Amino acid sequence: MLKEKVEKLADKVFEENKSLFLISLEVNSGNHIKVVLDGDQGVSVNDCILVSRAIEHNLDREEEDFSLEVTSAGVSEPLIMPRQYKKNIGRRLKVKTENDKFEGDLDSADDNEIKLSWKAREPKPVGKGKHTVQKEVVLPYSDIVEAKVKITF
Repeated sequence: MLKEKVEKLADKVFEENKSLFLISLEVNSGNHIKVVLDGDQGVSVNDCILVSRAIEHNLDREEEDFSLEVTSAGVSEPLIMPRQYKKNIGRRLKVKTENDKFEGDLDSADDNEIKLSWKAREPKPVGKGKHTVQKEVVLPYSDIVEAKVKITF
């Protein structure tokens, strides 16, 4: 019951702030509520405060005691939703599938699949030595086991 109430309160915030979206919402047996959010332009501390207040101010601690944690999706966390992939177009991703691993630039993402591209050194078809070739792969979300943004400095 508490989870459904929190979902409704969070949904109201996301309707008013279209750039924010919910990644996960968990309520454990001790009534610890954890809300993880993301945004098309990132998530600020003020965004977390906004969501936290919208939830906390509309729940009654006299009815049910709870603790609340509102956080943004961390940069080291895997991408889960197509909307997260879309906001990271142009960035480098590490993607694991059941049988392969890829690291490349995210060229495109839609509601069904992503396209990665990268350069690789391969043996020349004729003669000795290697040459650089452009590679790309299109992966449906159903094939992706894990995808993370690769941070470069």
